[in-house]
Amino acid sequence: MITGDLKSQIDKIWNDFWTGGISNPLTVIEQFTYLIFLKQLDDKQILIEKRSNMLGVTTDKPIYTPEQKELRWSTFKDKDPEVMFELFTRPQRHLNDVTVFDFMKTLGKDGGAFTEYIKGATFMIPTAKLLDRVVQQIDKLPLDNRDTKGDLYEYMLGKIAEAGTNGQFRTPRHIIRMMVEMTQPKKDDTICDPSCGTAGFLVAASQFIHEKHEDWFIEENFREHYNKNMFNGIEIDPSMMRISAMNLQLHGMENPTLIGNSALSESNGISSEYSLILANPPFKGALDYDEVESSLLNVTKTKKTELLFLALILRMLKLGGRAAVIVPDGVLFGSSGAHKSIRKELIENQQLQAVISMPSGVFKPYAGVSTAILFFTKTNSGGTDKVWFYDMLADGFSLDDKRNALISEDTLEKFMLSDDLTDEQLQKEHDRFNIPQIINHWNYLNSGYWGKMHDKSGELLQVNDIPENLGFDKFLDGTVTHNYADRTSQSFLVSKADIVANDYDLSINRYKEIVYDEVVYEKPKTLIADIKALDQKRLDAMNELEKMLG
Repeated sequence: MITGDLKSQIDKIWNDFWTGGISNPLTVIEQFTYLIFLKQLDDKQILIEKRSNMLGVTTDKPIYTPEQKELRWSTFKDKDPEVMFELFTRPQRHLNDVTVFDFMKTLGKDGGAFTEYIKGATFMIPTAKLLDRVVQQIDKLPLDNRDTKGDLYEYMLGKIAEAGTNGQFRTPRHIIRMMVEMTQPKKDDTICDPSCGTAGFLVAASQFIHEKHEDWFIEENFREHYNKNMFNGIEIDPSMMRISAMNLQLHGMENPTLIGNSALSESNGISSEYSLILANPPFKGALDYDEVESSLLNVTKTKKTELLFLALILRMLKLGGRAAVIVPDGVLFGSSGAHKSIRKELIENQQLQAVISMPSGVFKPYAGVSTAILFFTKTNSGGTDKVWFYDMLADGFSLDDKRNALISEDTLEKFMLSDDLTDEQLQKEHDRFNIPQIINHWNYLNSGYWGKMHDKSGELLQVNDIPENLGFDKFLDGTVTHNYADRTSQSFLVSKADIVANDYDLSINRYKEIVYDEVVYEKPKTLIADIKALDQKRLDAMNELEKMLG
């Protein structure tokens, strides 16, 4: 977890960019990314040189030749600001007319995944003074630790305060972590985000594996799979491609597969390739039919990107593959033929497991739209029996534009890793933070014990053979405390038959039952009498005051 001191350092770098004339948040991130990469190149060269000096020989290909010493971070950082700026902006005649910036664009695959997406990069730092300030501050950052440098970059990404184009905006980190925790990435998974943006989902999946399964890295086969095949992303925006590549690289994924393309286009023919897809596809987008890959239109004939992405995800999943996808609420209840057909596909031909309804403030200040998360598995043979609905009311942050934290960052981390928290702790914070309960109910419903304790409708059964420590669901006197047939609660199950009867509507309000408190009012005759009594008291008080005055 990033410390206060490191946050202050990043805040200062951010403020220097802004006061130095770069006010677009994405431009700030890009320029910061390029400088981080240049420092990494030099650090890698230093490591190669150390190995060569120790062993007398090395098989590593050097990044810089001795003649290119001036282009290295360790050299130019000590130059006068004007000299450093010239190295970045003026082609150096004695170095084959390249600048520091041009050099990193010539590395190709030798520079790692990041350099494959850097061709269109532009150096935009306007003054020598700003460049020097930022370089000196980056030089002090602890970039030798995978977790720290990854957290630093995530914190910088978190400072993006504007929505991107075409519906792009950053998914809150705690929502991403919840989705990863619920989908539980497996050792042999191939994970994909078809609208990867800054690669938040892929980074979170990697962190989950490091936190929960560090022992997997002992196996050479897994390490090779992790480094080459496990993480995949598709992104149409070149700027986002560069940012996501750097984010993955800083988190220890040197060779992820990133595809610079529109995931929905005819040129994307990926089918049955991934076992886990995590995504927050663009909302509110619309494409012409001739821009969309034809097989997607066979599933749902529409121009709406949120529906097309669901069809795409089904096509890209392997049989048995699972997905967690954020969708706008309109996907759940839209009455058009396209809306109904994609919902019917998920329910009748695949296995829809859960719909988590999120409050409209989750994506503020970017957007106020209400959203939900769909969890489903590709079966091509149905399998939907009961669908779990959860009405998330609080995600740990205020639901206004400020999105202030309602619980401390330390508490948030403990809740996200809730294995050692007591039921009392979980219950205490529940009104402000529903995510621990969501994860616990999901784990319980998938644990195999649910079927032993409930009948098909979700009603409770009397069962004595009950395991301990299932988390939030406390067991007392042979019964489980939560009744999944109770639709007045936040967490309940709905049968497939009920959903079909409601024209495949998946909005939680269709099934949730609201309990209204009975309000008893006094009869009008009594209220009038009370008003008259008050008037008489006021009149008596006025008469008494007049007597006292005269």
